[in-house]
Amino acid sequence: MSGNAAELYKLINADPNKKQDLFRQALQNPKGAMQSICAFGIEMNLPVTSEEVKEYLTTVDDLDTKQWLLKARGGL
Repeated sequence: MSGNAAELYKLINADPNKKQDLFRQALQNPKGAMQSICAFGIEMNLPVTSEEVKEYLTTVDDLDTKQWLLKARGGL
């Protein structure tokens, strides 16, 4: 698993606006949210694939992430 996914998650988690925007996008367009996460990774020089993000999210144990995954499951 890419270490970039963990670092990228930390950046997203530390930015409440970014986190909320991605959550909202996931509700309406889960695949688009994944594309946004990957694009943000490139922007932050932490490139990730959607598979790396999915794999990493399965290891995260916090309520917000679990809620996001439940809502976005269809596109992930």
